[in-house]
Amino acid sequence: MTSAAVKITRKGQVTIPKEIRERLKTNTVYFEIEGDTVIVKPVRDAAGSLSEYAKNVKPGTPMKKIKEMAWEEAVREKTRKKSS
Repeated sequence: MTSAAVKITRKGQVTIPKEIRERLKTNTVYFEIEGDTVIVKPVRDAAGSLSEYAKNVKPGTPMKKIKEMAWEEAVREKTRKKSS
């Protein structure tokens, strides 16, 4: 298991150590809180195949909401293409 202690900046930012970033193989992570434990999970391509529809998402938006928004936009786009 790899672990590291990092500081949180005044702006609430942390730097994920290089070794951990390389193991995650992603540039997007998802945070979950269970009790007093923070869990960081890699996100593969933001919303998977829906990522192209999740471009205007505000930072801090829960992943569940991102997926809903991306799915809704994908459906709207597909509907527009069919009616053209």
